[in-house]
Formats: sequence, C-alpha cells, structure tokens
Amino acid sequence: MLFACGLGLTLPALADTWLIRDARVFDGAQMHAKRSVLVKDDKIADADFHGAVPAGAHVVDGAGRTLLPGLIDAHVHAYNHLELPLMFGVTTQIDMFTAVETMQAMSAKMRANANHGQADLYSAGTLATAPEGHGTEYGVSIPTLTRPEEAQAFVDARIAEGSYFIKIVMESGWPGHPMKTLDLPTVKALIAAAHARGKLAVVHISKLADARAALEAGADGLAHLFNARDMSGEEVAAFVQLAQQKHAFIIPTLSVLESVAGLREEDVMADAGLAALLTKEQMVPLKSPYGAQPNPALMAAPRQLVAALGKAGVPVLAGTDAGNAGTQHGVSLLHEVRSLVEAGLTPQQALAAATSAPARAFKLADRGRIAKGYKADLLLVQGDAGSDIGALHHIVEVWKDGDAASPLRKAQQDKVAQELAPRTQAPMALPDGGRISQFTADKLASPVGMGWVPSTDQFAGGKSTVELKVREAGAVVVSAKVVPGFAYPWAGLAFMPGAQIMQPADLRGAKVLRFRVKGDGRRYNVAVLSSGLTIPVNQGFETSDEWKEVALPFDRFNGIDFGAVTMIAFNAGPAVGDYQFQIADVRLVNE
Repeated sequence: MLFACGLGLTLPALADTWLIRDARVFDGAQMHAKRSVLVKDDKIADADFHGAVPAGAHVVDGAGRTLLPGLIDAHVHAYNHLELPLMFGVTTQIDMFTAVETMQAMSAKMRANANHGQADLYSAGTLATAPEGHGTEYGVSIPTLTRPEEAQAFVDARIAEGSYFIKIVMESGWPGHPMKTLDLPTVKALIAAAHARGKLAVVHISKLADARAALEAGADGLAHLFNARDMSGEEVAAFVQLAQQKHAFIIPTLSVLESVAGLREEDVMADAGLAALLTKEQMVPLKSPYGAQPNPALMAAPRQLVAALGKAGVPVLAGTDAGNAGTQHGVSLLHEVRSLVEAGLTPQQALAAATSAPARAFKLADRGRIAKGYKADLLLVQGDAGSDIGALHHIVEVWKDGDAASPLRKAQQDKVAQELAPRTQAPMALPDGGRISQFTADKLASPVGMGWVPSTDQFAGGKSTVELKVREAGAVVVSAKVVPGFAYPWAGLAFMPGAQIMQPADLRGAKVLRFRVKGDGRRYNVAVLSSGLTIPVNQGFETSDEWKEVALPFDRFNGIDFGAVTMIAFNAGPAVGDYQFQIADVRLVNE
C-alpha cells in the first residue's frame, strides 16, 4: 500500500534534447568554471559542448549557476514517500533495508526504463541480523541467522530475491536497551559469502569496537559512524589507517546521528523554498529527532572522524538514513552534505560524496558523473556550489533520465500550498463539557462525529486483534492482542470525529485531550491522524491499577492539523503481547 502511494506522481518517458549552456560544471571530480552540456534522450551526449544549438533543443541558461550530477543518497530506508527524493535533486538512493516487494517492483521499473519520475533504488532488501536483533523490531517477520554455517545460504537467498548488496548488522543496543546481535564469526562468514557471489558487504555499526571489527573482517563499507564525545588522536589515526588498509568506504550518516543527539535539521526546515515541497506529514519526522534534548557533544567523534577520513582520502559517502526520526527523503541529503562540510570536508569533497563517490563504491557505472554516455541525471542550482554548499538549496531544475522534473516539483508545491491554505469555516461545535465518550452496554457512542470503533493494524495487512466491552458505567475495557504482521503493529479503540470513517473534522475549538484510564501498568499511545497524513503522531501514557486522569495538550502532537482531524486512537503496541486497559470520560477541552 505504501509503495503504491509512492507511485502517485510519475512522468512518462518524454526525454528530449537539452543544452545547459555556460554553467559552472561539477563533473563529479572537479569543478569547471564554464561549460555547456548537451543531453539527448536519457544520456549525456557531450559534457563539454561547443558549436551551434542543435535544432529543437531546449536551451537552459547556466550563467551564475552550477550543474551537478544527480545526487545519490548512500543510506536510506525506502518504504514511503518514494516520489520525494527527486524534488530535491536526489536521483538515486542506496537502500539498506526495505520490503522485498518494494525492492523487486522498483528493480522491475528500472529494468524497463520506466522509472523517469522517481529516484532509482539499489537495495539490500532484507538485512542480515540475529533473531530478536536490530531489524526484527518492526513487527514483520524476516529471516535471521545464528551460525557461520548458515551464511552462504542466507546470502544466496537474498540474491535470489534481488538484493543488490548484502547489509549486515552488528548492533548490541545501547544503555537500557540491549539487543541481540550476530557474533563476529557469523559476520565474517557473511562477508565471505557475499564476496563469493561478487556482492558488496556493508556493515551496520554503532560503536568504535564494532566498526574496527567489521573492517578487520573485510567489510567493504560501514553503514554508519557513531555518537561519542571526543576521541583521542591515537584512536582517530588508528581507525583511519585501518579504513585505508582495508580500502573501505564510510557512510557517516551525520543526519541520523544528529537526530540521536537531539539536533534538528534547522537549515532545511527554515528554508521556505524547501519547506514548500514538504507536506505536513513529511515535515513531522524533521521536527521529531530521536534525542529528547539537544546534546551536541555527542557529535564530536563523528565529526573528528569525517575530517580525518577526508584528509586521508578514505571514500566518504553522503547518506542520511532517511526513513528514521529526524530525517526525510531527499531534503535530508542537502543537510547531510552541509554537515559534511561543517565537519571538515571541502565543498567539492562533499559534492563528490553525494555523486561520484557512492557511484564508484557501489559500482554504479552509469551515474555520479557528468561525462559522455552517462545517465542524464542532473541537478542545476543557482550560485557556486563549489564554494558555497548552501547553493544546493536553490534548485533551478532537476533532470531524471533526461526528463525535467519541474512539472513534478510544481505539482508538489501546489499540493503543499493547498494543504496550508487558511480555513474560513468555524470549528466544529463541541458538546457541553467537551465529553466525546458515551459508553453504554449496547453502544460506544459519541454526541459528535461517527463515534467509536475498534482500531487494529488489520486494515494494513496486520494480524492484531481487539475486544471492547463495557464493564463499568461510562467505561470501556480494551483487551488487545498485538502480534507480528505489520511494521508497527497495534490494537485499540479509535474515535472518528467526522460524520463518516476517516472524514476530517475541525477540532480547533479545543486545546487539550483529557481522559481517565486504568490498566495493567503497561505503556500505551494516543495516536492522532489528520488529513494528508498516513502515519499518526503518537503521545504515550502510563496505566496503573488505579484510575487516573491524563491530559495531553494538542501542541504536543507535532505536525497534526487539528482543523482536519480524521482519527484519535488509544492503542497498545508496537511491542507484541497481550494488553488490557479501561478508558472513560474522554473530553476535548480548552484547558
């Protein structure tokens, strides 16, 4: 379903002849002060064109502008918003873990040369992890392994599914959240198995010791650096020397490390031109980093390493880990490139990290450069990106396979503008006292909207179940069984404020959601959806064996449009298990 939603805006193959004239050109390796580039159909016909304008060519003035290869995000998780990267000049994504069906569908489109309206995708498919290890926590069953003897069969199965490379997880968790992980012999066996089939082996790490162990084991690249305070000069030098000796590439993913450190991508969020391409739903992750409080000291070590790796010539690839909190597809790569410069790379090194370096590392021979015969995946920006990395924010045009993406960008801008248009209607009239729950033995009613319904992940293919039963006057018992089968499984009780299911209602007449609850001592979530969102915004609450009142101000639900609320749900999950709680006296009030 999410994949199909991502295909909503696509372009037919309408490639033509383009001449981008007299631009500053970064060819993936060096900057040329003034060049003209000729594109015919879906290929670069001449990277240094001289002569008369070809008949029928579309001429684009490049004066005062920089032409770049289409950007490559070297670390994403492509499960939604597949249309979004192209809006920001990202024409290729390297995916580190997504649904096999999504990977296969995208690969089929690319083979048919029918992917002109979206970024291309090269995916690892299912990652290699231990039972109950990182990657298994999303409620979807995936194959795992525990012993070196299983490695070759595991790798062969991934290749049969269509994996372009093999992603391996070394992740023991963090304080208060331990995780099971593959042992080093199994990691070594997986790397050897990938190499035996001519595939790259990329290893996820989050600690220095695991990073060193993965490189010693022969990993082709690391999928992250790690959060830590200052490293000693000896530690930095030893790590860089090891990466050099092993001819490995490093994808720092500063964007997601900043999210863990509680830092937001303020540069892109505050840019009106970029924000005009992001719906409210797409803005939500950028507003919600993993870290509850800013702790910039945690970025000291990764920034030290980026500077040292760049100075030593170790391939550094720009990757965002988009799909995680604090990031968003496409736009976060513009932030990542800026972060690489702030960490110590030169602007041209950072541009290479987002173009030619990932193409070379992942053996993508037809992209990442502006050269004759290469794919016509191009990005034109206003200004000199070779001296001011902020020029990437000022996009003039994007070409994917020789097609201009401006119609897609305009459609996205119109969609966002319509979503943000001011409302003229008055908010919905709420009942006296704001109570929206009227629970009786024969009906879960409400004086407004459609009322109350069971809420489970089954509509999205999940398998969780819920039973609702009134036990006390005005209270309903919610007995939920949350089971694997969906990425974020849930079950609970939902209020539909509109006259029909998922019809929006204007709840701006209230500012706080209040309710009474008691239960089994577990943690639950209030999930709110509004028009245009496919993923709810959640706020947690605790239960105990005594009744207590919970008050959740609307302003805690970042990204929700309370003028167009489609659902308010009280859910168990995503941790699997049996849950039970009681809820009563649900109100929408002003204080």
